[in-house]
Amino acid sequence: MNGLRTVVMCLVIACAAVVSPAVAVTPAVVVTPAVVVTPTAAVTPGWSPLPVPAAAPPVTVSDLAARGPGEAWATGYEHAADGLRPMLYRWDGTAWSRDTSFPGAGEPGWLGKVQFVGEEVWIFHNRVGTGEILRRSAGVWSAVPLPQTLWTYQDFTAVPGAAWVVGEDDTGLKVLHYDGSRWTTQSTPDGVLFLMGITARTATDVWAWAETSTGSAILRWDGMAWRDAKVSLPPNSNVHTIVLEPSGRVTIGGGQYTDGVARTYLMTRNGHAWRTTYPPLSDTYTEAMVRGPDGALWLPVRSDRAFQSKYARVDGPRTTFSYGPERRDAIDVKPRALATAGLSLLSFGTVEIYGSKPNLMSERLGG
Repeated sequence: MNGLRTVVMCLVIACAAVVSPAVAVTPAVVVTPAVVVTPTAAVTPGWSPLPVPAAAPPVTVSDLAARGPGEAWATGYEHAADGLRPMLYRWDGTAWSRDTSFPGAGEPGWLGKVQFVGEEVWIFHNRVGTGEILRRSAGVWSAVPLPQTLWTYQDFTAVPGAAWVVGEDDTGLKVLHYDGSRWTTQSTPDGVLFLMGITARTATDVWAWAETSTGSAILRWDGMAWRDAKVSLPPNSNVHTIVLEPSGRVTIGGGQYTDGVARTYLMTRNGHAWRTTYPPLSDTYTEAMVRGPDGALWLPVRSDRAFQSKYARVDGPRTTFSYGPERRDAIDVKPRALATAGLSLLSFGTVEIYGSKPNLMSERLGG
């Protein structure tokens, strides 16, 4: 009996040794994949389409600016039967709507750059050939006329306490300065032929890119006079845009021509030193470049897909690309302007659907 009992106990222990590991392993096999897979599936937001009320095609987009996630403005012009008509759209955080309440909305003309000045919105307006600045304060539009009519209105910028309009008349280059109550004309250094663009951080820190008798140059206003900023641009190059940031960082975007071939360059200044890089952007025009909510530079690039837009993200030495949403029957999708809206990136431009003329489109990354 004692021998039989010993055999039975050995069999019980052996069975327990075989069964127990299987029971212990089963939860590990089932639970572990769930823990790993669930977080991975929730990353990498993509571009999504935003409906925009149609305009009279073909349309041209001028600018896009955002104050935050709940307010953005896009400008441009549409082609009516009797000529160009100004075009203004507002983003309220949920949808785009068209604004036709500003002075001259139904008259020939176009809208240019948008600027936020304190709590107000300022927009350059070419109204029947005459320049003015639209100002929106407490939900009401008003207009500030320019002191003279120019042949060409090249660019506009505004900050609290000051605004500038640059262009040309029959005597040449004109730099018009507004101090909140009156307009004056400012002179530029000798050899400056015309200004291609202008942007400001404050009333005493304004940058402009110019064409001179010796090539492209950067000018800077210090509150007293316009001076050559002494920026050593790449040889045989031009400037498309300058991005000024509250931190003091300055980024210049442009194109350099070597043996007849253009390539994009970026110059960034932190402190007093400039650093020049040549990201793989081919001959991309950098006018729409912005600092994104993720800290990288973003800009639209020429897409290799007719039915999708394409964007470049430049973060130091690394450049990556992303595509907008697929648009059915599209033969040309062109983002024209970008803006950072809170934690989102807004895009505004045109899309041409097969069999129709270009009309408006908008996309958002994040949000």
